[in-house]
Amino acid sequence: MTTPHVIASSSGHHSQTATSSGIVGNHFRVGKKIGEGSFGVVFEGTKLLTNQPVAIKFEPRKSDAPQLRDEFRSYRTLNGTVGVPQVHHFGQEGLHNVLVIDLLGPNLEDLFDMCGRKFTIKTVCMAAKQMITRIQSVHDKSLIYRDIKPDNFLVGVPSTKTANIIHIIDFGMAKHYRDPKTKAHIPYRERKSLSGTARYMSINTHLGREQSRRDDLESLGHVFMYFLRGGLPWQGLRAATNKQKYEKIGEKKQTTAISELCEGFPEEFAIYMNYVRKLGFEESPDYDFLRELFTKVLKTIGEQDDGIYDWMLLNNGKGWEAGNVCESRLIVSILDVIIDLSDTFILIGAGACNCQYSTYSSPP
Repeated sequence: MTTPHVIASSSGHHSQTATSSGIVGNHFRVGKKIGEGSFGVVFEGTKLLTNQPVAIKFEPRKSDAPQLRDEFRSYRTLNGTVGVPQVHHFGQEGLHNVLVIDLLGPNLEDLFDMCGRKFTIKTVCMAAKQMITRIQSVHDKSLIYRDIKPDNFLVGVPSTKTANIIHIIDFGMAKHYRDPKTKAHIPYRERKSLSGTARYMSINTHLGREQSRRDDLESLGHVFMYFLRGGLPWQGLRAATNKQKYEKIGEKKQTTAISELCEGFPEEFAIYMNYVRKLGFEESPDYDFLRELFTKVLKTIGEQDDGIYDWMLLNNGKGWEAGNVCESRLIVSILDVIIDLSDTFILIGAGACNCQYSTYSSPP
């Protein structure tokens, strides 16, 4: 079983990030460092008034591509949305911008590793329904996400009321697809620079077409098939340059028939993929129809959406958190770290990128 994909920067300007008093925003105590990248550092922390654990993210104010303020704005737009972490504070501490958000559990990529890199149909269907709802919530706020990947979906902290809720984090690449007030849709354009994670991005994104709601949903479909199959047909392709590799990935997606991609699994997965790939640029998706596809699969295989996921059955039914892992099993988001360089993350003609940090190693 592989360990989480993490590349950490050891840049010197991170070493003195925490404030000398150990307190930020007057209400948050900074604890141990749990993540670091070339554009920021993340600490575990505590909200003093309630003793609630939080993630405290520091970013140098003189960063070449500051992202924390934009991330804060997205969280503020989505404030109160189920499955989106709450922002507790944004401000400046000395030479750094600081963002304080909820601390969550592991991401779906790490849970996938723990489960032997295969999820059951039941788990994929239950997760799919939640993930579609998360993306619908983002779209309802006039935003498109643009970087769908398992790493950006996290479960809650064990033994809390949100433990079974799949959360979405990291909005550094989100943008408006319509005017929030007038609801006027952005115009269709081509020859756009690529942004996102190549493994999961839509075919239209590979072709340089402006992204819209349909692209988020197609990317979700690729994630669902990744979970079911244990991998995707366009993984592991090799080329002389990254540009050629990304082109190969796009070509393989276009030439892989949906029937081939979804072969051996309930027909609803192919129906999902056909539906989202046929959506128009400005078309409003039928999210209820898409969720119902997976409800139907559960019924067909004799299962219920009971909230019992594969990772909860690990360690003789004690769950993922009972495994032999390091002291902390909490995942936080950080900026500008490139992960899984073999075939996944690309960002061309844009600023910093996103990934997840884990503070533990996967079990053997």
